[in-house]
Amino acid sequence: MTELILVTGGARSGKSSIAERIFEDYDELLYIATSVPFDEEMNDRIVKHRERRGGRWRTVEIYEDFLQLEDNQDFIMCKGILLDCITVMLSNRFYYKEINEHTSLEQYDELECVILEDISNLINLAKSHGKKMVIVTNELGMGIVPIDRMTRMYRDMAGRINQYIAKEADKVILAVSGIGVELKKIQEG
Repeated sequence: MTELILVTGGARSGKSSIAERIFEDYDELLYIATSVPFDEEMNDRIVKHRERRGGRWRTVEIYEDFLQLEDNQDFIMCKGILLDCITVMLSNRFYYKEINEHTSLEQYDELECVILEDISNLINLAKSHGKKMVIVTNELGMGIVPIDRMTRMYRDMAGRINQYIAKEADKVILAVSGIGVELKKIQEG
């Protein structure tokens, strides 16, 4: 069944666990891990996520150029896809594209367009192959305004990307203290 679900919330709100529970009755699952294990803390988080998920999941570590999944056997064979997470993917894009305080607004805009196209390609790829997909992201716009330009641009870009995915999604779930509240249903209902 083709369906797109966005799970959003704050740090440690239970987003990933909620997203994984959506696939309780699925066997062939693909986990798209957007993180890069760059330090001990990230390595620990990755290990804990893998242990929690168990053996039902195949994992692909990728944070850009999602169209390359079309030829991936794990993608072809899976029934459900979980991408975790958009804001980590965005952090990697900022880091590897060397985005910083001196990056021009045009460069920010170009990067955002590339990322939105990449996410759109993934959503369309999943739909065209009849896959159910859950995307996890962080809700960053509920705190204070960041003091530096790069962090404001990161927050703003993440917010616009989240809005795009929410618009495309069949369901949007807000995670709060491990409890998921279906938002899009509330808005439309």
